This record gives sequence, structure tokens and C-alpha cells, in this order.
Amino acid sequence: MERSDAAFNQRKSQTVRYISPEEKERLENDKPISEFKREKLEKDALKNWDLFYKRNGTRFFKDRHWTCREFKELTEDYVSKNNDDGSKLMLLEIGSGVGNAVFPLLEENSNLFVYACDFSPRAIQHLKDNPSYNEACCHAFQCDVVSDDLAINVIPNSVDIVTLIFVFSAILPSKMQMALQNISKTLKPGGVILFRDYGLYDHAMLRFSRGHKIEENLYVRQDGTRSYFFSIEFTSKLFTEAGFEVVENDYIQRATINKKEGIDVPRIFVQGKYRKKNEPKDDGI
Repeated sequence: MERSDAAFNQRKSQTVRYISPEEKERLENDKPISEFKREKLEKDALKNWDLFYKRNGTRFFKDRHWTCREFKELTEDYVSKNNDDGSKLMLLEIGSGVGNAVFPLLEENSNLFVYACDFSPRAIQHLKDNPSYNEACCHAFQCDVVSDDLAINVIPNSVDIVTLIFVFSAILPSKMQMALQNISKTLKPGGVILFRDYGLYDHAMLRFSRGHKIEENLYVRQDGTRSYFFSIEFTSKLFTEAGFEVVENDYIQRATINKKEGIDVPRIFVQGKYRKKNEPKDDGI
């Protein structure tokens, strides 16, 4: 699960993080859980995320004030320069949680309207209970992105930007393509997806003990929630097959440092921008 850090340094790379031969051997020899356990995790996915927000409320994740720094497309200056008609930029945030990105974005950018959705009904209720929630600039709703829920709440071809930040890792890889197809239907031609998620050999991946592996690069946490760890090759293929043009697709390598607590942890994420291709014109043939 994504947490904010006391301090860090960061750099982009096309090279995955190096791991020792011992670490690689341990990952390769780790046997997946049984098919019965795998199916139960999928069946209980909604319940497990709702229990997560019941236990943690709005306290677990820190507000994401870094999104505008990482993605210029979300800044007020960029939006005002690229929306000549003065209209608001339409943003869809998948996996909004309790609003840790929504509210900082709306505070920093008055030219946004945000559709905010999450798998957990409890998370959406927490978001709506926030004193800053305002239907004039935000519409929040519960949504299973693998189903048709998006089409019920968002007009097709109406969204400028979709954010997928630490959310696709919770979806089975076999269902990611369907989720992207549903998301694509909401985007305008030329619209972009802004993506950040856990990278292959991230510190969190190497911390899993035996008995937590579901399949290759996919693990289950103690609370029943899941985490997939992406390679840039997998991510590029995923978006390309869904009809997107790869604009950026990099590893973000960083060191999480907290001198007070003696923490110096290597983290690696995949960060990218993917543009929906313009649909071919109907020439009447």
C-alpha cells in the first residue's frame, strides 16, 4: 500500500532495480497459493477493501500533494493554457479512496471537475462526508471498473484525463485489459491516462514471506488485499493492446529515507502517460 515518506530522492530509469541472486532465487522458488484460496480472495475482494477502510477510516494514506508535481497535465496553469474556451478539465480518478488526491487537486486547480470512484462503498462514503466535498466540482460514486459501472456514471467520450495511481495493482492481471477497455470508453479521443503503481522488485515485493504469492508478480497482504508489481514491458503491452499510444513509460527509482527512525528503503514504481488514439474517420465506404 502506498504511504507518504519522510524524505526521498527520485530518478527515472528504463532499467529494473537490481536484486541479488539470493533474492531472485527466493522469488522464483516461492510457490503460489492454492486455486481455492485464489478464488476466495477474488470473491472477497470488495469485503476486504471495505474492512480496510472500516479499520483505518481516513487516517491511513497521506494527502497526495505530489500529483501536480509529477503530472503537469493536472496543474492549473497547464489547464488554463490548453482550454481556450475556459471550460473545466474533466478528470476521472479511478481508486479515489477517501479523497487523498481529489481534495488537494481541487484546492490547487479551480479549473477541474473530478469524477471520483472507488471499489469500496465505505471509502466513497468517507469521501462524501469530507467537509470539502462539493457536488459542483466533484461527483463521487462506488464503482467496479471491471464491470459496466463507469458507463452508468460517466458520459462516454467526455473525460480529458484519467488517473490510475496505485490502483491497478489491486486488480487481477487477467482483468486489467477489461478494466482499460471500460476506462477508454469514458475518454475523449486524444485523452490521456496518468499512471503510477508498484514496480517489479519494489521493497514491498521483496518483503513478502512464503505463502503470499498468488501468481507471478501478484501477492496478497495479511488483510486480504492484493498487490501486483509491474514491469515497464508489461505495462506498455497492456496499454498498447487496449488502443493507447505510449507517451511515457518509466521506472521511478527512489530511496525512502527517515533518519530519525533509521529507515533507508529502496522503492521502485512504474510511471507512465498513455494517450487514447483518435478514432479513424468514417469515410462512408
